[in-house]
Amino acid sequence: MTKPIPSVTVSYAQNGSSTKSNELGMRAMQERAYERRGEQYLLIKSPPASGKSRALMFIALDKLHNQGLKQAIVVVPEKSIGSSFNDEPLSKFGFEYDWTVPPQWNLCNVPGGDDGKVGAVGRFLESDDRVLVCTHATFRFAIDKFGIDIFDDRLIAIDEFHHVSANPDNKLGAHLGRLIARDKVNVVAMTGSYFRGDAEAVMAPEDEKKFDTVTYTYYEQLNGYEHLKTLDIGYFFYTGSYADEILSVLNPAEKTILHIPNVNARESTGDKHKEVDHIVDALGEWQETDPVTGFHLVKTPTGQIVKIADLVEDDPVKRERVSAALKDPAQKNNRDHVDIIIALGMAKEGFDWIWCEHALTVGYRASLTEIVQIIGRATRDAEGKTHARFTNLIAEPDASEGAVTEAINDTLKAIAASLLMEQVLVPRFNFTPKVTAVTEAEGFDYGTGGYNPDKCNVGFNEESGHFHVEIKGLLEPKSQEAERICQEDINEVITAFVQDKPVIERGLFDKEMIPEENSVIRMGKIIKDRYPELEDNDVEAVRQRAVAALNLTQQAKTEVFGGDRDDREPKANTALIDGVRKFVSVRDLDIDLIDSINPFGEAYSILAKSMDHDRLKQVETVIAAKRNPITPDEAVIWAKRASQFKKDSGRSPSVTATDPYERLMAEGATAFMRFRKEGRYE
Repeated sequence: MTKPIPSVTVSYAQNGSSTKSNELGMRAMQERAYERRGEQYLLIKSPPASGKSRALMFIALDKLHNQGLKQAIVVVPEKSIGSSFNDEPLSKFGFEYDWTVPPQWNLCNVPGGDDGKVGAVGRFLESDDRVLVCTHATFRFAIDKFGIDIFDDRLIAIDEFHHVSANPDNKLGAHLGRLIARDKVNVVAMTGSYFRGDAEAVMAPEDEKKFDTVTYTYYEQLNGYEHLKTLDIGYFFYTGSYADEILSVLNPAEKTILHIPNVNARESTGDKHKEVDHIVDALGEWQETDPVTGFHLVKTPTGQIVKIADLVEDDPVKRERVSAALKDPAQKNNRDHVDIIIALGMAKEGFDWIWCEHALTVGYRASLTEIVQIIGRATRDAEGKTHARFTNLIAEPDASEGAVTEAINDTLKAIAASLLMEQVLVPRFNFTPKVTAVTEAEGFDYGTGGYNPDKCNVGFNEESGHFHVEIKGLLEPKSQEAERICQEDINEVITAFVQDKPVIERGLFDKEMIPEENSVIRMGKIIKDRYPELEDNDVEAVRQRAVAALNLTQQAKTEVFGGDRDDREPKANTALIDGVRKFVSVRDLDIDLIDSINPFGEAYSILAKSMDHDRLKQVETVIAAKRNPITPDEAVIWAKRASQFKKDSGRSPSVTATDPYERLMAEGATAFMRFRKEGRYE
């Protein structure tokens, strides 16, 4: 295996702000959410470990005591997450009320199936008690049985909201749509995922517009920790069986959650138990099984005794013993309780092990949301834990083209995931057009020399974690919806862009591709498809900001590392800020320059160091053979660009120009004329 090189390295300031509490016992995110407690529909987007559960408690108690709601129903995706809403003596920390859930109304702890629990929901609704906790499934069945009217004047709080979908086949999503249409409930939705489903929206657009959104970014959360300093995200490649090379990336001295592949995955050997045995053997000499916890005790070659929790075990008695030992509240702050957890479908969402330093996943997971949740297992703050990382271990392509294609797909998905996670881990970009009359934005530091009215400036607000970047030629959004997208949804747009297979294939592997084919044509089409109600000006305003956010992050990395990603020394938390400033300071930053940059260039350089050279060339050959001609939709966009080019330069673009972008405009305009003559346009 080649030397592991992280594709993303982000450093943080350790300023402690996200872990400090105010006079009501609220941390920063909870205080921000509580300020919006009067909203009927509230969406909280916040990272794992930021305190969403307790934020809901504060809001729910205020709605019950001061806003006239009858009851609060907390809905979680699985029973294990119900413990996040156990009793909390909030008044002990300064709040006016305590959070209490009578044992019979925390249905996640009540034995029996959903039939009995649905009946319990009915009894709760008729009672004078105030709070009930149940699973998504129990809530769905309760609506099926009782209808939606019975939930009037109540708060419905949906945890892990990314499980919901606007797809008609998603029952919880359909029920939520009916509740919102009736407009007699309050809804608080919470998610640690920044992507509303990988391909489908969580809610219908008309429903989503009713929600007030509270966003607390990963940057704010991690920058405000006391202990964690750096976070790495990497995708690394192997040949043969992953179990043979696992120690190339698995360090027994790091607290690790290892997710092995599903038995149907390409990376699996087909026998999950043999894989676990192989991993245990690779780590050292098995000593015994702890009779209390069920953990395997393994002696490494250095003499260390490593405690391994096996959650892949099928024997329910053994697995439950291990699972119970991991959940033991008495061991929550004991760093030495366990060292490595091996899992398949468990230890992901809602699994709280603050000491985890390394989330190691074999094979690409089915969804981006799942990867976000797995990474969240390693981003808890804990004393002595200064570094955390996520590793996606992927099989390299083999010689047959069918297998090459499948391997390419996994590789592209892993790269997309790392690019997207980088966007949510770094500070947030606020872009404005460069206008000479404009002065600096309040609260932003513009670096050495301060604000320069004659140049494009980069300001940074440490407290909010926001950049202010001026760009020449940047369009302003005109509609309220476009403005909302620019404020809240740029990462959603980037998600759709980097998950678009032709975009990332050609961006990474097609050396003949002109960057504008992706940044202008594909990005524009993706936005138009995703937000069909937007006018052309607004599509362009959103497009420009999405491309700028992606490219500035990538270019800043290049400035910081100078092309050498082998340097593993922790960088100052200002490294990205310095990189953005350095990139902007030596250029006349305009939107045409940003569009001319391939956002996948840095990702390719890392891939080239991580993957076998011959296989990389093999992949490039496969992709190069897939180049497609200009489509009628793309021709329309190129024709508009060619028209603007003629207005600006006084001549039409030429197919013989030395500038490849000008040639492409000319070819697109010619294709447009041909398609129109053929009657392709109505």
